[in-house]
Amino acid sequence: MKLPRTTLILILLALGLGGFVYFYEIQGATQREEIKEKQQRIFSFTSDDVQSLAVKTQKLTVNLERNSQSDNSKWLLKSPVSEPANDAIVSYLMDLLVQGKSDRTLSIPANQLGEFGLDRPQATINIILKNQKTHQLLLGKPDFNRRFVYARADSAPQPNGNINVLLVSTDFENAVNRDLSEWKQPVENQATPLPSTLPLPTPTNSK
Repeated sequence: MKLPRTTLILILLALGLGGFVYFYEIQGATQREEIKEKQQRIFSFTSDDVQSLAVKTQKLTVNLERNSQSDNSKWLLKSPVSEPANDAIVSYLMDLLVQGKSDRTLSIPANQLGEFGLDRPQATINIILKNQKTHQLLLGKPDFNRRFVYARADSAPQPNGNINVLLVSTDFENAVNRDLSEWKQPVENQATPLPSTLPLPTPTNSK
């Protein structure tokens, strides 16, 4: 049976509309979500890209460097002491830097940074990648209900002179405001050095 031309056109239009809805609503939604997620991420590097970290708070500055010479500790404290670092503590901070997202971004005049605690940040995190590129994250004060912390990441002034201020997780505060002892590798995780010489067996008198 030959379909009328009008019916055939309507069928083709319906098929075309169905395809458009599929690609826009399903595949397009996935792509839009991926783009949105990338835009919300604070940084785009991975943990393996990072060579060293410097964490400066109001009471302490620690410098950390990736350890490629031993399986005992992935990170080394370089200052204020030189010894293995607490990998769990460093990994916690690293996960925040790599996976952390900004809830919102505010565009403010540079002379208002003090209102967000970013003129004298509570913490400064300097990151050096293996390719020698650098990144920086400044942590200001919490917002009014302490759900987020104001932050500034690699933010050069915009053409209008404004600065981008991010709202990031308060987990960043917990990750950096630590005593030096917490940055050190726990004693129980340190390898016990082997003696340079083994003791000789005690001779026994044979009867």
